Amino acid sequence: MGHLNQTTVKSFILLGLSSIPHLQAIYFLLFLIIYTITLSGNVLLIAVVRVNSHLHTPMYFFLSNLSVIDICFSSTIVPKLLVNTLSQDKSISFLGCASQMYFSLALGATECITLAVMAYDRYVAICNPLRYQIIIHKKLCVCLVVFSWTVSFLNAIIHAALTFKLPYCKSHHVNHFFCEMPPLFKLSCRDTLFNEVAVYISGGIIALCSFLLTLVSYVRIITSILKIRSSQGRHKAFSTCASHLTVVSLYYGTIMFMYLRPRHSYSPERDRVISILYTVVTPMLNPIIYSIRNKDVKGTLRKKFSRNISQ
Repeated sequence: MGHLNQTTVKSFILLGLSSIPHLQAIYFLLFLIIYTITLSGNVLLIAVVRVNSHLHTPMYFFLSNLSVIDICFSSTIVPKLLVNTLSQDKSISFLGCASQMYFSLALGATECITLAVMAYDRYVAICNPLRYQIIIHKKLCVCLVVFSWTVSFLNAIIHAALTFKLPYCKSHHVNHFFCEMPPLFKLSCRDTLFNEVAVYISGGIIALCSFLLTLVSYVRIITSILKIRSSQGRHKAFSTCASHLTVVSLYYGTIMFMYLRPRHSYSPERDRVISILYTVVTPMLNPIIYSIRNKDVKGTLRKKFSRNISQ
């Protein structure tokens, strides 16, 4: 490739998922379907919560916030991925790459904190039902949401600034489908140890702490469920918790694997798969697992559709 001075790098080339034509067509169709489901599911959830006044509760407030995050998170990455999959020109401008990395980092961290907040909300609702409205009040809900967005976007500013101050002398070909820190670090001709330590610190604080809070909340929830006398009630509660924990574990597990692993364990092929799970798959699964299976949401949808049909 030759050596590139940092000042000459005005754009990057995203190598994407594959250079094989028939695979590119399959990937395009697959990710288009996933993105459509993601947008439809999350927009539908927001609309259902908005039209049904009975769903104006803290739980659905947090779920709506999660849907907004998932729409933005997926839209930061997937449209560019779709364009690059079929296009001959796979370039992204320096500013475009920085913006994509900044928003994906910010929204990913916001989702980490939001999932922890939602787990705590369910813990209070199940383990302290009589005090739920006193503990989880409207002002606290708003403060928690504002906190999660503010902390995450401030954290992303730091990492984006540190990453794009690096000299990219080795190449401008990013062996990934979007601009993410680990593959960008591989292009720098400067030692990126400081950047990686910063990632470990913020990742430990945001991702690991959020995961631990979520895990503790669900352990307490499961402990309370075990005290339910009805076997049918226990089965239903366990089923709900199991589906929630599956999605949460998938998201936190892949995020922590990507950002909290040893610095020399980068593998382009494996990391692309890992990144797809938390940037593309999880935003699609969240509205299905958390909401569409919920009887209140399904009840609202039935009433709305039956009313439209009768008219």
